Amino acid sequence: MERRERVVGAVLGSAVGDALGAPFEFGPAGAFGKRFPGPAAMCGGGGWEAGEATDDTQMAVHLGESLLAAGGLDLPDMFERFRGWAAGDPKDIGIQTETVLGSGLPWDLAAAVHFQAEGRAAGNGALMRAVTGAVRFAPHGREATMDAARRITALTHGDGAAWEGTAVLHELLRVALDGGDPLAAVPQTLAQVRAEHRERWARVLDAHWHPEQATESNGAVWACLGSALWALRTTDGFPDALRAVVDLGGDTDTTAAVTGGLAGAVYGAGAIPDAWLEPLHVPLPPGERVLRVRELTELAVRLDEEGRGGDGGAGP
Repeated sequence: MERRERVVGAVLGSAVGDALGAPFEFGPAGAFGKRFPGPAAMCGGGGWEAGEATDDTQMAVHLGESLLAAGGLDLPDMFERFRGWAAGDPKDIGIQTETVLGSGLPWDLAAAVHFQAEGRAAGNGALMRAVTGAVRFAPHGREATMDAARRITALTHGDGAAWEGTAVLHELLRVALDGGDPLAAVPQTLAQVRAEHRERWARVLDAHWHPEQATESNGAVWACLGSALWALRTTDGFPDALRAVVDLGGDTDTTAAVTGGLAGAVYGAGAIPDAWLEPLHVPLPPGERVLRVRELTELAVRLDEEGRGGDGGAGP
């Protein structure tokens, strides 16, 4: 399989997972399977149109477009794009992300001040938007992509656990985009996790972990990424992995977005059902833009090309 197929699969897979899971968000386990006992279709519900992606994909697009416009990682630019998006009245936005972006504090203080005040900031919003950054930095190797993940996450999440989880996701996506097995790469990836967070991440990423063992909801980074790897590990293809994780209930759009990014990188864009791609659309506040498969494909390809042709673009 060519790299392009995996790169496009990761970005489209994440967006498809987001839209597939959105109508079932915060619903009970088994709701997806009950509605679709056979082949699943995109459906509306919970305020979402069939195939409509949420804040997960919207932030991923703004992240990717910042990387392209800046020629690399420009954290102040990315933060301002996020802040402009949050002010553009998106249909959905996480409470923590909204608080940080609406604080009026500068890019390098807002998340840290929030974490100091609240004492917790490990929501899965750190993971939901990661796929575009992972595609861009994958060609630069493990250290570079994990470092970029930490720095991007720190814009909105002050908890180091979220930084490390996003770094793990970046690295597993890098392995998959290179044609490797992300599940087999978990042990060496964990070795790169900062020591104070390694044990907890090792528990949820263990090959025998099941979502029923989660000590937090899948709205937290640990259960979210753990559930994505569980779905990848226990199924044999893109549709089955997405079905499994959406049927867990809870924060279904984000767990499915993370799972879809990984499964898309493993199985390629051709494994995503046409019935899920055809209605896919991403309204993009601020403004009236709506992205579909063609625009998301172009974004994925450009990010990969710049990553393979550039110097890493560390920026400020």
